[in-house]
Amino acid sequence: MTQISEAKQGNITKEIRYVSKVEKIDVEIVKRRVASGKIVIPFNPIHSPDILGIGKGLRVKVNANIGTSREHCNINEEIEKAKVSVEAKAHAVMDLSTGGDLDEIRTRLLKTVNVPFGTVPIYQAGINAIKKHGAIVDMTEDDMFNMFEHQAKQGVDFAVTHVGITKVSVERLQKQKRLIPMVSRGGSFHMAWILHNEQENPLYKNFDYLLELAKKYDVTLSLGDGMRSGALYDSNDRAKFQELLVIGELVERAREKGVQTMVEGPGHMPLCDIKSNIEVMKTVTKEAPYFVLGPLVTDIAPGYDHFVGGIGGAIAGFAGADFLCYITPAEHLSLPDKNDVREGVIATRIAAHAADLARGIDRDVDFDFSKARENLNWKKMFELCIDPKKAKEYREKRLPVEYVETCSMCGNLCAIEIVKKYLKEQGK
Repeated sequence: MTQISEAKQGNITKEIRYVSKVEKIDVEIVKRRVASGKIVIPFNPIHSPDILGIGKGLRVKVNANIGTSREHCNINEEIEKAKVSVEAKAHAVMDLSTGGDLDEIRTRLLKTVNVPFGTVPIYQAGINAIKKHGAIVDMTEDDMFNMFEHQAKQGVDFAVTHVGITKVSVERLQKQKRLIPMVSRGGSFHMAWILHNEQENPLYKNFDYLLELAKKYDVTLSLGDGMRSGALYDSNDRAKFQELLVIGELVERAREKGVQTMVEGPGHMPLCDIKSNIEVMKTVTKEAPYFVLGPLVTDIAPGYDHFVGGIGGAIAGFAGADFLCYITPAEHLSLPDKNDVREGVIATRIAAHAADLARGIDRDVDFDFSKARENLNWKKMFELCIDPKKAKEYREKRLPVEYVETCSMCGNLCAIEIVKKYLKEQGK
């Protein structure tokens, strides 16, 4: 039985009860939203991760992508990045590895992280096809489905499947005058396969079989945005919405079969389009949890794309996105290292928290922090801040010499101290 199947039967699982408790939402509301597919709880019993709810009315969550490339493969580095992700309080981790022994990497990462763990099975299926046949496009249908089940058996909690890349959507893409036709790696695998074999995407054509496999292991499907834009110029075009319409139909089929689903999107997009994009997506998918990459609100900030994604993520979260995929400073430039991973997680957590505040969630945390700041209670401030490590480093790097309760920016000119002193005297 899956979380959604149990909820449909009126059963409150321990996972539903836990989400209700930590999110401070009535358990019946959580159960109804899980039953309707508006909340997902990625939880493969084989992995049995920490319980996490994603979706309507819950706090915005953060995902960290790690993984080797064919250019740089060091499993110990990836394990370290996974640990850093969790230490920085990412809510989930995805392995996007394409280099090295992919099974060993995934097995060790699953043992390393206790948060929900995601993958993109088509990556390994494609890499294996290169080794076996010489080309990605020579994958068989069995290769695709067998890899999905193989990773589910290993304990993967959620998996990306690019089911919206169909013959029709590829034809639509061919008619578009996109600046950058496609930036999704998984999407490009499917597009190339469709064009080379002149056949329909097997994951779309045999979607019911994919649902059987997902239901067997209660793997949450993350329906991939293969047509997402890689440039602001291409945002919100017909190819993208063609894919979204297909995904909307498949979300409903998945819910009917008792399979949890999220929907991914959108990529590069100007600020002014984020709200309307999310509203359209939520309407088309009947409020499925939305898993967004960024969005990146400008194309010209390599090295600072964690800021760019943070800006877009805050707006997206406020507009209704439920799950933010982090962006690191290395985005578009190189494979990130552990420091990039940490920076990416923190930036995205700030975006998620800003969105939650705008939606009226966790405002007491900021109230308590501001109260500690008014009292110059540094210990409490460090306890409550998003990144205590960096905050402490900055304070200790240049401590005040004389007025130790203040910071070295103001010293005896501290506004808080001056106002406190003279307001106190006025009150005598």
